[in-house]
Amino acid sequence: MRILLIEDDSVLGAAVRDQIAADGHSVDWVTRLDLAGAAIRTTGFDLVLLDLMLPDGRGLPFLRSLRGRGDVTPVIILTALDQVSDRIEGLNAGADDYLVKPFDLTELSARIGSVARRYAGNPNPLISLGGLEIDLAARSVTLGGRPVTLTAREWVLFEAFLQRPGQVLSKAQLEERLYTFGDGVESNAIEVHVSRLRKKLGAWAIKTEWGLGYRLGKPS
Repeated sequence: MRILLIEDDSVLGAAVRDQIAADGHSVDWVTRLDLAGAAIRTTGFDLVLLDLMLPDGRGLPFLRSLRGRGDVTPVIILTALDQVSDRIEGLNAGADDYLVKPFDLTELSARIGSVARRYAGNPNPLISLGGLEIDLAARSVTLGGRPVTLTAREWVLFEAFLQRPGQVLSKAQLEERLYTFGDGVESNAIEVHVSRLRKKLGAWAIKTEWGLGYRLGKPS
């Protein structure tokens, strides 16, 4: 997934960025709401991690503004505000989850995965596809009972197809999944990763829709 982290604490922000990057997600980290707004206007994010106290304003009006204009991107609030009333206000503003600081980074990873699966329409982390057994929570794949080793970027691409079965994803959409602002993108990067996934999972796993992009395949 491509995740937008809105957090002004440099120590916590770096720790969260490193954790979700280690989980295989691409992350863009900003420290102000105005920068967050600019990023959202130009980039398609799969999830937003939102602090409520930023140097240039409060996170809840920002969240209400997102929802008010029809933006349904999942949002997890990360905040030191721990009263029940704060949680209720955050959830009623349109947040999908609410995590109080300090929190365990592995719990954050689990909550990100849970929210992502709910938005994909299947909260069950276990998927069977042909001879593939996929555990989204453990980020593992077996083929015919044998483990398949995927690189971080191969997993991100495969997860993108799993979250949108039947939907064609363009090359640009897939590049957004893989790369954050400022990253150099080689022109054939997506083709290379797709080719490697087919070799590891089976030629049927990802289908090319010529002129449009790629989609999750079906076993013959």
